[in-house]
Amino acid sequence: MNIFDYNVMVLGFTGDIDSVDGVLSKINNLAGDSVVQLLNADLIAGRKHIFHAVYQSVLAFSRNENLANDLGVEICLRCSAQRQISKAFQLLGLKEGKMNLCAILLNPNNDILDYLNTCFTRSDDVLLPIESNLIDAFDISSEELTCYTCEDIIIDKISRLVVD
Repeated sequence: MNIFDYNVMVLGFTGDIDSVDGVLSKINNLAGDSVVQLLNADLIAGRKHIFHAVYQSVLAFSRNENLANDLGVEICLRCSAQRQISKAFQLLGLKEGKMNLCAILLNPNNDILDYLNTCFTRSDDVLLPIESNLIDAFDISSEELTCYTCEDIIIDKISRLVVD
């Protein structure tokens, strides 16, 4: 999918992370002009959630309304519906051990794709929402759920980051 001038890919993976710093360092070395953000897929409400957060992030940078200095970090903030980087990474950041991963790639290069496919097992099933996880993590009330889906509620929370 294209968002502004970016070719955006959202891929699901499973894997075992020995060192978060090691994975991030390798990705930074391979990224070049690509933007790569890996998130905890267990707290992703679906592709619409991700694409909305990416759109809002790119739009924020174009308007100089970004909350972070790095587009990848901005995407994490928006996906988490948080304003504080530490809270966003606590919620959606990588952790050592077995994880389900959501890889958000803007203008990905082959080196990044090869690395991810070599180190992790591709599985878009991890991008299917787990409602109980989302309700707890995003503080979704039962009243909200009577009218809207978890994904729509989270998208609304992302949109309100700009207004609140």
